[in-house]
Amino acid sequence: MRLVLLGPPGAGKGTQASRIANRFGIQQLSTGDMLREAAAAGTPLGLRTKHIMDRGELVPDEVVIAVVADRIDHADAANGFVLDGFPRTVPQAEALDRELAARGIALDAVLELEINEDVLLVRIRGRAEEAANQGQSVRRDDNPEVFKTRLKAYRAQTAPLTEYYRSQGLLKIVDGLQPIDIVTEELTTALGTSCCG
Repeated sequence: MRLVLLGPPGAGKGTQASRIANRFGIQQLSTGDMLREAAAAGTPLGLRTKHIMDRGELVPDEVVIAVVADRIDHADAANGFVLDGFPRTVPQAEALDRELAARGIALDAVLELEINEDVLLVRIRGRAEEAANQGQSVRRDDNPEVFKTRLKAYRAQTAPLTEYYRSQGLLKIVDGLQPIDIVTEELTTALGTSCCG
């Protein structure tokens, strides 16, 4: 089973990707983890990635795509994977389709966690206040202004993926603001109705 998990920042993609991966016995492939692993591997691609990341720059599409393509070739991804944090743009999605087609495989489904942005902002503020009250450091992502900036970038760059995948008949949308266990169950049910398993 080969899946993509979409959703805005703070929607719980990492949590749900991990749960889906465990439930179906597939690999969770997080873009951030893949880039860090590539950098640590010391391969020519990894070294290029490391230099870009060390400078604090965004890793260009062609490098991210090469890292993802390399990672899906690993033996542990042979039974399938759930991509978390990739693709972020329609050109990345098109490149992913080409890479999969070159390997004679395709995505089975695209899961999207849909959220109400106002409710999510309240949740982010609550998380920040709770951390501060407990004397913990507040995650940079939990700053409402930073979050609004990330949300704006998401709407501009990543939201068009919804239509891209809907047009391919792959898209399954679940309300991401429900309790975590219910979201997991609804994602699993969505896969059961659409997928090869």
